[in-house]
Amino acid sequence: MSPTQIIVILVAVLVLVAIAVAARSSARRRSLRNRFGPEYDRMVAERDSRAAAERELRERERRHSELALTPLAPESRARYTAAWEELQVRFVDSPAETVGDADELVTRLIAERGYPTGDFSDQIAHLSVEHARTLTHYRDAHEIHLRNNRGEAETEELRQAVVHYRALFADLLGEEPVHPRPPEQRRPEENPEPRASEAEPPAQRRPEQAHDATNR
Repeated sequence: MSPTQIIVILVAVLVLVAIAVAARSSARRRSLRNRFGPEYDRMVAERDSRAAAERELRERERRHSELALTPLAPESRARYTAAWEELQVRFVDSPAETVGDADELVTRLIAERGYPTGDFSDQIAHLSVEHARTLTHYRDAHEIHLRNNRGEAETEELRQAVVHYRALFADLLGEEPVHPRPPEQRRPEENPEPRASEAEPPAQRRPEQAHDATNR
């Protein structure tokens, strides 16, 4: 075999190796995108490079694989569903307290599923592997919860916080906990103006009745 042939073979081998590496890298990147969804884009934006972001996401997958996650028993699911429905009703009279209750209820559900609940960033990291598409809701809800604790959240923000919490809650529960209606705040009752037919005296509204009454 001539030196030229050897060089050609080596170049061909190197090209094939490069193609294989690129294909493998592309497949892993596609897998991470599919699994983490918007969380993938968030990580790429936050890290110095795409490679660093993907290393972090693969590390999350590794840590997630070490968790002992458990599905909810039917009775637990029913208990959480009832608790959420009660919470949503309580929002009408006490929106600020209800947001705190929603945070505690979601945290209890996270713990019962087997996720760690210490540091919030750790919660996010572990939840992102299987619940990445609802993490934006959870982040927004948690931020409003912290502002609520400082007395800085408006009522509409509190309502949005409950809606955000509900997204992750339903995702962890595996089904819709209650009918997806937003919580409402109680408003002062207004006296409705009488309709025209109700404002008219009986004699004007139904003269035949007045005639019958006077002829008895």
